[in-house]
Amino acid sequence: MLIPLYQIDAFTDEVFKGNPAAVCPLEKWLSDIQLQAIANENNLSETAFFVRDGASYHLRWFTPSSEVKLCGHATLAAAYVIFTYFDNFSKILCFNTLSGNLYVRRNNTDSLIMDFPIQLSREIDMSSLVTESLGATPSYLFDGPDLMAVFDNETQIKEIKPNLKVLSQFPNRGVIITAPGEDVDIVSRFFAPKLNVPEDPVTGSAHCMMVPYWARRLGKATLRARQISFRGGELCCTLKGERVLMSGRAVQFMSGHIKL
Repeated sequence: MLIPLYQIDAFTDEVFKGNPAAVCPLEKWLSDIQLQAIANENNLSETAFFVRDGASYHLRWFTPSSEVKLCGHATLAAAYVIFTYFDNFSKILCFNTLSGNLYVRRNNTDSLIMDFPIQLSREIDMSSLVTESLGATPSYLFDGPDLMAVFDNETQIKEIKPNLKVLSQFPNRGVIITAPGEDVDIVSRFFAPKLNVPEDPVTGSAHCMMVPYWARRLGKATLRARQISFRGGELCCTLKGERVLMSGRAVQFMSGHIKL
């Protein structure tokens, strides 16, 4: 059996930048064991699998070690593949996922706009474990699907050298560090060592938690965001009620087939 495989760099218009994701279109679902084995073999932060179901698509995401409930960059990559190779006529795609229905539509430019649910968070007391894991003490700390540490400036975010072993002790999916940007509204980095992703290049789903916080704090609904990882990537995010709209670009790095 041959399974198509595409590797897409998301949240960028240049190869070797943004966040790479593997995308595998399927005619029908493989076993969870097979899906996980493919993701482990790909060894990227996420592999997306989709199966068409009428006018929509079932979409699932796997890290090298486990399935996750929400992923931004691999959704963007999957939409890019569908628009490019499988559906040149639709303007909007609907994905059925573990996080409900997600939507991706074409913009008038080369970018795609994702429509995701917000991720709720609550401010919590500072923890000495946070300071130990990051080597710095944030100004604010929030608990949600991820742990979000808020700092005062971009330089602090760039200089943090996390202790991944300590970071993996938190019960959250991962840890976001974020601050106001110097020439964008917000900057961030994201670490998920529990998922075998030491530092994710660009994390769309983390912005579902960041954007509601920063929109309130900065008093603006639309934010320019930059993830300042080694590869880096940029998003334009808009808070719209209980949803976050994230626009970004994608570019194909390679395509091939998996032989099972």
